[in-house]
Amino acid sequence: MEENFRDSIGTVTEEGKRNWIFPKKPSGRYYDYRKYVSYFLLIFLIAAPFVKVNGHQFLLFNVLDRRFNIFGLPFWPQDFHLVVVSMIIGVIFIALFTVAYGRIFCGWMCPQTIFLEMVFRRIEYWIDGDRGAQTRLAKAPWTGKKIRKRVLKWIIFFIISFFIANVFLAYLIGGDQLVAYVTDGPMAHLSTMVPLLIFTGVFYFIFAWFREQVCIIACPYGRLQGVLLDDKSIVVAYDHKRGEGENGRKKFRKNEDREALGHGDCIDCFQCVNVCPTGIDIRNGTQLECVNCTACIDECDHIMESIHKPKGLIRYASEDEITNNNKFQFTARMKGYTAVLVVLIGILVGMLFMRNEVEANILRLPGQLYERKENNIISNVYTYKVVNKTTKDIENVSFGLMSHNGEIKMVSQDTFTVPAEELAEGTLFIEINASALNGDKDKLKIGVYSGDKLIETTVTQFLAPRSYN
Repeated sequence: MEENFRDSIGTVTEEGKRNWIFPKKPSGRYYDYRKYVSYFLLIFLIAAPFVKVNGHQFLLFNVLDRRFNIFGLPFWPQDFHLVVVSMIIGVIFIALFTVAYGRIFCGWMCPQTIFLEMVFRRIEYWIDGDRGAQTRLAKAPWTGKKIRKRVLKWIIFFIISFFIANVFLAYLIGGDQLVAYVTDGPMAHLSTMVPLLIFTGVFYFIFAWFREQVCIIACPYGRLQGVLLDDKSIVVAYDHKRGEGENGRKKFRKNEDREALGHGDCIDCFQCVNVCPTGIDIRNGTQLECVNCTACIDECDHIMESIHKPKGLIRYASEDEITNNNKFQFTARMKGYTAVLVVLIGILVGMLFMRNEVEANILRLPGQLYERKENNIISNVYTYKVVNKTTKDIENVSFGLMSHNGEIKMVSQDTFTVPAEELAEGTLFIEINASALNGDKDKLKIGVYSGDKLIETTVTQFLAPRSYN
């Protein structure tokens, strides 16, 4: 098999210009399954910023205010270690999933593929027609009919891109906040409207022009799969043993005995190439551009049925299965990834169970030393932050020393309220008799109380003169 196809990509001509891909409209059982999965994920994507669990938005990634909700659980910057562990779990899961099933995520669950194939291309098929009609329209002069079709398509693409930008904005600022902005009108929130239009332009550029180039050029996952895949990974694969036979593929001729002539079942119809959204020939083997969308499987099965041959010439299979007829096995590498994944998930679950709904930090004011007072009293000044991760206000909050005899004096009021999903901060003084100190740097354990109920504990450092060691 010649390997020169790997020296270039199907979306670039020999002259280095863009080669527009006009894939044939797919159909078949896998395409139907993909539609069900895609529509479910689209509904989930659109609904998630507006669904609430225990008063928390289901998914929120408010970077500006540093507030995050994941599956209804609120997270703050103080929970960053949980985010790091979650990201590591995600990377390990992607590695395991790719080792086992190749780039199936790209074809079935990636937002880029879902929006492009299940939204934008379907609109394109409705306006411009199937592959042949699109090709002819692209080559046709700019007549009134072509202008009308192009303008209609571009307007619809822009409206959908604007809608997508609003959905992503809801993830950033919150669904309720987005509804309030829409109700107030765009002129009341120009500082938000301008970035929204910029993101609309980005989405429009991606889905109207850049398209499959995202998967081929921009997405790092295609490169990652080249490192992780082996001959035991399940991918969309062409059965070259059955398709090529002893004397290679050959065009179909009615009533011809192909087996006697030594030809394989592939009739070289190029339908698998025509239907491919990235323009590759799957018969050349696993390629970076393949997103495992299964369009070639459906198309090939249809052709095999029409010439009364068994389906599955192109199917989900590993190279080892095709070459040696070995079924899928859970390899040692997969077991290793799984073990690491289970351990990390266990750690994350443990951290989540130990995570408090209230978090307090009390830190010495930078640059300030201790202060000597009457009656052998040493005083330190601190700043405090109390984070309320719940949906209810926490009232009558106060501090108390648990490790030493001493007194905590608030700068303003003795008690305060921490609003729901907010933080309260301020300044306080801690005063301790020098005789109660063990050294020049004592660790203090401080309790945070709501009324008489202990809701959190924290530790801070108390500075004293060396002479009191």
